Amino acid sequence: MKNRTMTPLLLLLAFVISLTGCGNSKQSSAKVEPVSKSFYVFETIVQVKVFDSGTTEQNFTDIKEILDTIEIQMNPSNDKSEISDVNRNAGIQPVKVSDETFKVVSKALDYTERSKGGFNLAIGSLVSLWNIGHEGAHVPTADQIADAMKVIDYKNVTLDADKKEIYLSEKGMSIDLGAIAKGYAADKIVEYLQDKGFKSAIVDLGGNVFAMGKKPGDQLWTIGIQDPNESRGNPIGNIHVNNQTIVTSGIYERFFVEDGKHYHHLLDSKTGFPIDNNLSSLTILTDKSIDADGLSTSVYALGIEEGLKFIENLEHTEALFITKDKKIYASSGFQELLEMTNDEYTLITGNEK
Repeated sequence: MKNRTMTPLLLLLAFVISLTGCGNSKQSSAKVEPVSKSFYVFETIVQVKVFDSGTTEQNFTDIKEILDTIEIQMNPSNDKSEISDVNRNAGIQPVKVSDETFKVVSKALDYTERSKGGFNLAIGSLVSLWNIGHEGAHVPTADQIADAMKVIDYKNVTLDADKKEIYLSEKGMSIDLGAIAKGYAADKIVEYLQDKGFKSAIVDLGGNVFAMGKKPGDQLWTIGIQDPNESRGNPIGNIHVNNQTIVTSGIYERFFVEDGKHYHHLLDSKTGFPIDNNLSSLTILTDKSIDADGLSTSVYALGIEEGLKFIENLEHTEALFITKDKKIYASSGFQELLEMTNDEYTLITGNEK
């Protein structure tokens, strides 16, 4: 068995951030050197790169405190977190949580319901069972999968908005916010930087990227969409963005190989196994990272046809699908933004679907 546990740094494969602006943008009269700092949260390297003058060490201390707070609130791998407390009390009693945790769980439940379980906040037992991305990951037995599947029904998650309480009615249930909490963290960092008057920054949580504002000189950010079959730095194309977030879910991020078969971390609530729908990756472009994070998993699970219908009904939201046979399907807005740079991939337009 080959077990590939990718380091948090390698999770940045989802995107190639090019710090050159569009050619027709105004040039900055004075080059602003970015100030950057890296953090570690949710088993992911977080890089914050600020392109404004006046950045101080205190700003990065404040950001670390924001991330540490989210860690102790929402990381189920942290025994002291609020979510761990909710999971320990499954089938026993409701647990009061902070406003922030309640907000993220509510958002996760909303995406769970809207995707009919494609995104499933109650999938924690399956995630723990497969343990993909960690040493020793292997294919569970049929009985183990069947047992885990008994306690992943999201309809058994009850939220009390007045009391800010969360209750899991089945013993053994567990919430996992790994598919949405990083997006929330990115939004909180951006909110902090904007409140402090900064105009230009890149916030990257392991491939969950927020391109805040514009680059110095009123330039757009250039984001490369990673080729899922190649190493970092090999995009299939580029887009130019202004104050938007880009998040990718892909089968190349965390996986292992057993008996010649590839098992990735995006699990199917209906089968208990990794989702099998011919997609290598799904990229979401929108305004809030918490939404991009939730949508990347939800829409990946829906697949190309249903996923495109879902996206086309959302405002300020675009999606790009890459298949294992190197075809690209994109929402109407993403097609307009995409500049293809790799002729091994074929962009399928509306007339070709």
